[in-house]
Amino acid sequence: MAGRDMRQFISRLEAAGHLRRVAAEVSAHLEIGEIASRLVACGGPAALFENVAGHNMPVLVGAFASMQRMAWALGGEDLDEIAAELAGLFRPPGARAGLLEKIKAAPRFLKAAGAGPKTVRSGSCHQVVHTDDADLGRLPILTCQPGDGGPFITLGQVITTDPDGANRNVGMYRMQVFGPRRLGMHWHRDHDGARNFRAWSERGLSAPGMPVAVALGGDPVLTYAATAPLPYGMDELVLAGILRGEPVRLVRGVTVPVDVPADAEIVIEGTVDPNETALEGPFGDHTGYYTPADRYPVMRVTAITHRADAIYPTTVVGRFPKEDCYLAKATERLFLPVIRMVVPEVVDLALPLFGVFHNWAFVSIRKTHPWQARKVMHALWGLGQMACTKFLVVVDETVNVQDAEEVLWRVGAEADPRRDVVVTTGPADVLDHAAPALGPPGKLGIDATSKLPEEAGPRPWPDPITPDPEVTDRVTRRWREYGFDDHDS
Repeated sequence: MAGRDMRQFISRLEAAGHLRRVAAEVSAHLEIGEIASRLVACGGPAALFENVAGHNMPVLVGAFASMQRMAWALGGEDLDEIAAELAGLFRPPGARAGLLEKIKAAPRFLKAAGAGPKTVRSGSCHQVVHTDDADLGRLPILTCQPGDGGPFITLGQVITTDPDGANRNVGMYRMQVFGPRRLGMHWHRDHDGARNFRAWSERGLSAPGMPVAVALGGDPVLTYAATAPLPYGMDELVLAGILRGEPVRLVRGVTVPVDVPADAEIVIEGTVDPNETALEGPFGDHTGYYTPADRYPVMRVTAITHRADAIYPTTVVGRFPKEDCYLAKATERLFLPVIRMVVPEVVDLALPLFGVFHNWAFVSIRKTHPWQARKVMHALWGLGQMACTKFLVVVDETVNVQDAEEVLWRVGAEADPRRDVVVTTGPADVLDHAAPALGPPGKLGIDATSKLPEEAGPRPWPDPITPDPEVTDRVTRRWREYGFDDHDS
């Protein structure tokens, strides 16, 4: 288990050889970003920079930058196993289930029901409190890319509620530092944080504005939960409690009526006024391009609290591969069982790293009838954030969708551009600069499954070449006997 505290997670990474401490002096301006980018690209460890120029607070980067680290962060060893357990919590007994089956299922539902957060009197996040002297300059906030508009907080858990104190949302939105007590709040119109903000505005929100808290660090499950594509109104803190197996501990903010994670490293409190916006950006985004500057709401900082020995956690964003790719891959694995509940023929799903979350998706299906691939395309385009997927490829269940080369081979071999391509319209990600400024954005689906007679006509569809499994096993066992080394295979 990674533990509910970032310190325990760091210890786990270090014990497993997945973390390096860096004693050499480094700069938060571009240098840490370059180092972190190289570490992720080569599959290297996380890094804890203990000597950041101009700051007395260490910087942690790369803590989530592998599938194994993501599994550890979520309290297990394998993401698919965690996903299966999570799905089991919400899968009710069948209509014909007997009394014994229903009794056996009860603990699963009790576990989910008891996952809600609990409030405690104090937390380590309040060991040091700055109010009148709050200054964002004390934090070693990174400038990641040379064309960025300034330093950006990139791994914050932004906590908001609607005006009634319901519909709590914990989202992850980048925030540009405008000054010692001003931050740009980059939430898109379809983000739940922006939805809560609109609810406050529609109530006639007046100064100082909507209360907001931004937590950094704490239980690594919370960092992931802030990125999870949950429906509006579903509390990310409950998801974190389910994944961790115990409730998230919360304490009340010192200047805003917002509950914050008690074990966070750092908490930034403030308000967002609907009447105040500022030009935010440019920002070197996960698309691999700079998102242009635009006007976004401003958060006025009212307090900064932190542990006495706080560590500043962050991530570097830019052209793949970057750390956020693995957060997205965790979502791919954890939410696959949910997708299967809605689209049962789905076998596997891959959001390849080069697809930057929304450009590409590969899905394999258990095909039983003609034109089924098209049905799956439209079903997936109707699911939450999958609605923004631009290129969707459907293949047979025997295809490994995690192998992009195999998928593209199947596209070339199994798809006819005139018969098997679907062009339609639908929502686009806000960061998709290729989408038209006016008019609906397009989508493309490719049916790369083997074609049934009803789809391809009388022409027989050939079987792909596959090796004989018995011979394959025999040759593998005798490989050294033939005189070859392992690197020859």
